[in-house]
Amino acid sequence: MSAVLPAASAPDAPLQRSEGVWRLAWRRFRADRVGLVALVVVAAFLLLIAAAAAGLVARDWQVEVGVPNAPPTLLGARAPTSSGAIESPSGPRVDLSDIDPLAPRYREWAERARQYQTQEQPRAQTLPLGGDRLGRDVLAKAIKGSEISVFVGVAAALCATLIGTLLGALAGFFGRRVGDLLEWVYNVFESIPNILLIFAFAAVVGRGVQSVVVILALTGWTGMYRQVRAEFMKHASREYVRSAEAIGASAASRMFQHILPNVSHVVLVRMSLLAVGFIKAEVILSYLGLGVRVDQVSWGTMLAESQSELILGYWWQLAAATLFMAVFVTAFSLATDALRDALDPKLRGLE
Repeated sequence: MSAVLPAASAPDAPLQRSEGVWRLAWRRFRADRVGLVALVVVAAFLLLIAAAAAGLVARDWQVEVGVPNAPPTLLGARAPTSSGAIESPSGPRVDLSDIDPLAPRYREWAERARQYQTQEQPRAQTLPLGGDRLGRDVLAKAIKGSEISVFVGVAAALCATLIGTLLGALAGFFGRRVGDLLEWVYNVFESIPNILLIFAFAAVVGRGVQSVVVILALTGWTGMYRQVRAEFMKHASREYVRSAEAIGASAASRMFQHILPNVSHVVLVRMSLLAVGFIKAEVILSYLGLGVRVDQVSWGTMLAESQSELILGYWWQLAAATLFMAVFVTAFSLATDALRDALDPKLRGLE
């Protein structure tokens, strides 16, 4: 009787590795068409800003290419106003050589001025989005202004988010003395009115793009800190964090690899609000003379200039700055909201 050989065991099936948090978030984000379109608009703005910084577009925004307050092309050129040249008064000619020794050179200087005016490039009567009071292209100013305004808003929001998230994570996770110390720092910043705190930092740091970023970041992290601290206090005692601690995960690993991905949707929402608020704050600082330098342009300086122009009926600089700001702020908010939904653990559990 032949022995029955045991059947060969089937090879072990390869273990399927579950998708990570960010890969799942990106898959859910691509399903949101509104968020995807908003992300494309934000990316287009960032590419435009990079091109402006490299000098590929809006490089000559300070050049007076049009007549003062040139209307937009869609409105057409203004009707020319009749203005006659001032004729020299009739009467006997007076020789000024005895009175003014430079009188013989006046005719030569006048002739040179006429030659220069004939050689000067003619200015455009209309521009795509109009011109300012000096004849500079409003479209070029809006593109160049987006470089500073968007950079200030996004960079300051990222810095404030980094500060608030780090301090909130430490205070919420460790608590006790660390939490008490950070709460004291938070209360000091919150006890001072925000506008006074901004003016105080502006007086110390000075003007400029980098200064505005530092000022807004140092004064805008408190809201992020408070919200992140509450989320970390709530998640620090949950089962998945205690399980990570039981298998030997370090405190940094539990904070930033386990808890942070589950509260990232809160961080993103707060960051989008900060970016929008900081763009508005840059407008206020530039209007008060505490923002960008005089030789720079931003949406804030454009809005400040448009106040005097609006009284005279020249509304196109205000409309251009408002349009660029509204499009970017709306697209940025929709993109971050879609990303928030993709990262929300409650919505992930509904799939």
